[in-house]
Parts: sequence; C-alpha cells; structure tokens
Amino acid sequence: MGLSAFQCAMEGRTEHAPTSDEYPETIVKRTSFESGGGFGWKISGLWTPRETPAEWKIVVVTGAPSWAEYWAPTLAALPLEREMLVVDRPGFANSEPFHCVPDIRTQAEALLPALDAAPGQRVLLVGQSYGAAIATLMASMRPEAVGGLVLLSGFFGEAGPTAKFWVEMGSKVLGLIPRDLKHAVMEVIGQRKQLHPVFELLSLYPLLITFVHGDRDDFAPIEVARRVARTTLVPS
Repeated sequence: MGLSAFQCAMEGRTEHAPTSDEYPETIVKRTSFESGGGFGWKISGLWTPRETPAEWKIVVVTGAPSWAEYWAPTLAALPLEREMLVVDRPGFANSEPFHCVPDIRTQAEALLPALDAAPGQRVLLVGQSYGAAIATLMASMRPEAVGGLVLLSGFFGEAGPTAKFWVEMGSKVLGLIPRDLKHAVMEVIGQRKQLHPVFELLSLYPLLITFVHGDRDDFAPIEVARRVARTTLVPS
C-alpha cells in the first residue's frame, strides 16, 4: 500500500487501481454522500448496486490508510442477497477534507449517513483495524440502525512490531511522504488518548459484537484484541 501511495502521488491519482478498470459498475460502483455532523464533506466509497435492496447491508469502515479500493475483490464476490458499502474515511483517497481528521469522534459523526438503509433492511457494521474504534462510536450514536458490530483486526492504541516500525519511520519524514500515508501516521500517533470512551462502550453497549482477528497479526496484536474483547463480557 505504501508503494501504491507513492505511485498515486506521483501520478496525481487518489486510488491505485480504479474499479472502472477492473469491474463494471453493475458489480462495483464508486459512490459518494454528504458527511454527517454538518461538516459538509463529500465522503466517497465503493458499493454493490442491487436492483432491490438486500436484506443485509454491510458497511465497512476501513483502516489506515483508508482505501476502499482494496476491498473491490470482496465487493465483487459478494452474493446478490447481500449489499456492501466500503467508505474512504475523511482525509483519505477520494473523500474530503484534504487535511487529516485525527479526532475519531469527528470521523464517526461524518460517516453516520453510511448507516442509512432501505425500509426493512438490516445493517452489519464492520470496523477494520483503525476503523474499529470509529465503527464502535458510530454504533453508539445510532444504535437503532445497527444490527451487529464486527471488529476486524481491530487496532486499539498498541501497535505490533511492523506497524510500530513504519509509524516511527513515517513520523520522522512526514513532510516527504504522500498525503494518505502522512495522515495514517498522524492518526495512529494520536489514537490512544481517545480510546477510553470506546472501551466504555464496548463493555456496556447492549449490541452483538463479534471480534475477528488473525493470530499472527503484527500490525494490531491479537493480545490487545483479546484484552479488549474480555471487557465486553457481561457476567450472567
């Protein structure tokens, strides 16, 4: 992804492999919506068009850097009875603003319209890596709209060895790396001090929460995810 970010910066693009080059718009389509929170930003994403709304709409809040483009093969493989929207988070790829938005609550507010659904449609919210904390806040802001929350390789303030290496290196050359990589480094550095409300929500929020995590993840350690998951257990 880092090499792709450099290539995009050199060629003036916001995505490394536009879906129009890979999939027809009947399968995977670029879309956008106005952000929530009154910020007036255009939020971009990829979605799976359906002739009639699917029973479940899966909304994915991606990690850092946030590129929906990397989810295109997953979107294309989705069965017709499911619908998916993967967003470019604020400050990344095709989404506004063009500056970094380090506050995770602000990002959650901006992404709330992604939870809008057709009548009778249920929403499964997926937070991937850095997006896990943001998705948790989104679920708490609109609990009536979320049928389930999945935290996929959730990142909660403690980096694994690979992530730590790249963040430390990136922080030393912020002025030299492409925008999206710079924003990712800035986000990760400032996330930990914002997590207390997220941990409280995970321990108290009456919602089905599923943790999915690789046991060899060296970006977001599984030990941290296990520790966070234990806080969601409510004594019977």
